[in-house]
Amino acid sequence: MKSFIRITPIALALGAMAFAGSVYAQTIKIGIPQPMTGPATQYGDQIQAGALTAIEAINAAGGVNGKKLEPLLIDDGCEPKQAVPAANRVVNSGAKFAVAHACSGTTVPAVNVYENEGIVAITPGATSPLVTDTIKPHFFFRTIGRDDQQGPFAADYIAKELKPKKVAILHDKQTYGSGLATQVRDSLGKLGVEVGLYEGINVGDSDYSAVITKLKSMNPDLIYFGGYHAELGLLLRQAREQGLTTQFMGPEGVANADLVAIAGPAATGLLVTLPADFTKLPGNEKILEHFKTYKRNPDGAFTMPAYAAVQILVDSIKAVGEDPAKVADHMHKAAFNTAIGKVEYDAKGDLKEFEFAVYKVDDKGNMIQLNK
Repeated sequence: MKSFIRITPIALALGAMAFAGSVYAQTIKIGIPQPMTGPATQYGDQIQAGALTAIEAINAAGGVNGKKLEPLLIDDGCEPKQAVPAANRVVNSGAKFAVAHACSGTTVPAVNVYENEGIVAITPGATSPLVTDTIKPHFFFRTIGRDDQQGPFAADYIAKELKPKKVAILHDKQTYGSGLATQVRDSLGKLGVEVGLYEGINVGDSDYSAVITKLKSMNPDLIYFGGYHAELGLLLRQAREQGLTTQFMGPEGVANADLVAIAGPAATGLLVTLPADFTKLPGNEKILEHFKTYKRNPDGAFTMPAYAAVQILVDSIKAVGEDPAKVADHMHKAAFNTAIGKVEYDAKGDLKEFEFAVYKVDDKGNMIQLNK
């Protein structure tokens, strides 16, 4: 991801409405439940950009087995309490397929709906192991790596490249943030790196002076934060204002344009683990042309994984038809060439491999990939 560029859900919705106006009587519905309101809107924007671009490109090329794809945009607000209602809206629409939720806290309760109703759903954004470990789903898949892939990757980079003597780890006490922080903590322990502080902060707090005082007293070489951009933005700004200059690092959940708006210059130098820049993947030139044609930005942690989710659904439908059970069976067995490279699934619907990379925020708010 080269820079933070915000695509508004209004623009995406208008594009989808314009497209939907020409939908044929025979369609294959794909639910797209994503945060369209609230602080996680940008993550939903990215997934909608990827999914809608793939859908429109496929329809322009003739559709799938003589049918057009019909996207159904649904707002889940990245709110766990909206998860089941949003998933039920997919069910009630008659859709048998979905490019599902961005946020882990929303995805975990929604998975049961898709499993019980036999809807094939793929999340391009939810990384928590709880998504697929709790019920071992058959119909639910990902096009994003798990926290227990990303966490060890981040820990390995910290230990081998940054070589800190002591690390502090903070998290937001939520499914995604605490889960990822735990993975980093445990992985650092195995690598012999001391974790001197592991502590949760409260989402929505406006003053983090107490934890910053603890950090200053501890004087760590690195501070890792598991969570989203809103809390990290405040932490960064307040830490710098209070004289704490320690290096911060976070996961893809902090990679949001609003992070820079909240943190200001304090965001400069932040390290972030993100999916690799799939816009540079050889063979994606035609896909990038599709984004140009439909006037959408291909950058973003979840954009190309969302495009890949549609590709996998379409390739499977072409292979075995529209029966969700047959599509799910096919997905567990097949290999797919996608916008994120070769995709193969394990028995739980998780990716066998996924490529993460480390980025650094420059003084203009751009993400610069470090390990190429």
